[in-house]
Amino acid sequence: MSESPAVLEFTGTAQDVVTSVHTAGPVRQVRLPNGVPVWLVTRHTEVREALSDPRLSNHDRNDWFDQGALSPQVRSAMNTSMLRLDPPDHTRLRKLIAKAFVPRRIEALRPRVGQLTGDLLDRMAAGSAEVDVITGYASPLPIQVICELLGVAVEDRANYREWADAFAAGLGAPVFPVQAVTDFVEHLQGLIARRRAEPDDALLSALIAARDQADRLTEDELISTAFLFIVAGHETTTNLIGNGLYLLLRNPELADRIRAHPEELPRAIEEFLRYESPVTGASLRTATEAMNLFGAEVAAGDLVMMSLHAANRDGTAFPDADGFQPGRERNPHLSFGYGIHFCMGAPLARLEAQVAIGEFLARFPQARLAVDADAVEWRPGLLTRGLAALPVRLAG
Repeated sequence: MSESPAVLEFTGTAQDVVTSVHTAGPVRQVRLPNGVPVWLVTRHTEVREALSDPRLSNHDRNDWFDQGALSPQVRSAMNTSMLRLDPPDHTRLRKLIAKAFVPRRIEALRPRVGQLTGDLLDRMAAGSAEVDVITGYASPLPIQVICELLGVAVEDRANYREWADAFAAGLGAPVFPVQAVTDFVEHLQGLIARRRAEPDDALLSALIAARDQADRLTEDELISTAFLFIVAGHETTTNLIGNGLYLLLRNPELADRIRAHPEELPRAIEEFLRYESPVTGASLRTATEAMNLFGAEVAAGDLVMMSLHAANRDGTAFPDADGFQPGRERNPHLSFGYGIHFCMGAPLARLEAQVAIGEFLARFPQARLAVDADAVEWRPGLLTRGLAALPVRLAG
């Protein structure tokens, strides 16, 4: 990539970058904290178009996040999911995985999600009057759900949560968590070996058995798919629940309205997804050829990142884009992506958010923020946006 004096250093949260580039045109050069230069696409129309551009490959260059620090074996094992592949391999994997990840399996989880939610709420109610809703609620619920769905043993779930958090925080960071990711992959390898020998009725065993005629998932594809489900199923849903509760609790009248009219919660969740996007950027693509990308001359091999957060705050796509409007009727947000890589887990994330947020509001009608709304701390992150903590007083 040819350098320019206008290259923006990415040093903080996704929101910091969006604020800096929103008026600078649809494409801007930025440098990640680990020094890797990328082209950042920021406007809704252009982001959606770029997400469907076959010249931008998900597969061609996949070492930007660790810059070669991982062993080739570990990188292949954690980076060969359908998210990192182009057609026809992407098409083949998505078709195979869809057979095990059908909507009826997701909807059948609703009672269990409700039970897990109730258990966590009981623990919070029995504890102190002030709690951190992230560590006590928004984070443990999604990891329990995705681990149960996959068939991960209870005693291993705390490790999976730590590994997933480390990976998400390490993307594009100056120091990548090599040991945590290596441990994550090795544990998944062992789990798959056990489930192959002793299958159960969980999703991982279904993925092992999934086939289309003589075509199965390879070992790396299995590991990468499990890796993707755990990271995406935990990190992004944690952020959706946490960000949503934060937006409601900083607007007590809105929280009271949702309590009185729970049928309005699904539409409010779509605005949570838009306004404080839990996934701020799509997985990075690589230009497979020299191209003019919305006025920017991009060389073959250059990295391109689509900012979902910036697209969701684009005033040409959303009236009052920087305003929080939970009743927004037209809401074509891009928080689950667009095109062939649209998030397969979107129905599960929405289900968990509906149950978790709705049950929290019902259980704690007097809950209020324990700190000033502007004093909450957002975790630094390249592709995700979530709170480090959400202190809440449960009773008035």
